[in-house]
Amino acid sequence: MTALSRAHSFNAAAAQYAAYRPSYPPAVLDAVQEFIGRPLAGARVADIGAGTGIATVLLRERGADVIAVEPGAGMAAQFRRTLPDVPVVRGDGNALPLADGSCDLVTYAQSWHWTDTGRSVPEALRVLRPGGALAVWWNTTAFDVPWIAAQHERIATHCGVRPTDRRRPDDNRAAQLAGLSGLHFTRRQVRWSRAVPLDTHLANITSHSAFLVLGEAGIQSFLAAERDRLHEVFPDGTVEETYLVDLLVAARQRR
Repeated sequence: MTALSRAHSFNAAAAQYAAYRPSYPPAVLDAVQEFIGRPLAGARVADIGAGTGIATVLLRERGADVIAVEPGAGMAAQFRRTLPDVPVVRGDGNALPLADGSCDLVTYAQSWHWTDTGRSVPEALRVLRPGGALAVWWNTTAFDVPWIAAQHERIATHCGVRPTDRRRPDDNRAAQLAGLSGLHFTRRQVRWSRAVPLDTHLANITSHSAFLVLGEAGIQSFLAAERDRLHEVFPDGTVEETYLVDLLVAARQRR
């Protein structure tokens, strides 16, 4: 299964994605403001790979003037239902449909890894104003939580994917950003958790591309066994999901 096929798999599950995927804690946006040295209020922000608008909502709550860029028809349609007053244009990070020097901040929440950094980095720099910044972040796996680490291994085995390296993700891509001349690079992790019903947790994990490309039979065979395992860990039916948000900000120097 190609990366492109996995990326497009979200379109058929946009409603599930919007309903069950976690958001991000306030500390992430606090850190973005700290690193760029200004409030988000009034900033012109392009949210790339915006999906159903999870990060866009948070940016708007901070007063940012946001335009969303989303390649998928299904995700863009769900975005419009969630945020009908926010402009969303079709496109991706490798060829941004935005004017040169038009943005104070370009964000990628849970979407940077779908890009070709040889193309997406120059594109981000093209649309940033002097003094602007590129911010990318992910909710990543808290491998120090035993049940989460064990579940991660089961998912990798069932879906036939290689388990993620237990370092922070995308270190090679982070190094690419850190090595760019004319940029000030900062990185921070933010730990947070949410308590959700067991069925919400299962709907969340099966909204990931590794499951979406399996088909319904493959998903249901995993869920049958996983529900029993999790009932043993969380007998009251409430699952505490723990995340580490990995945040990278590359700020462009003023001319």
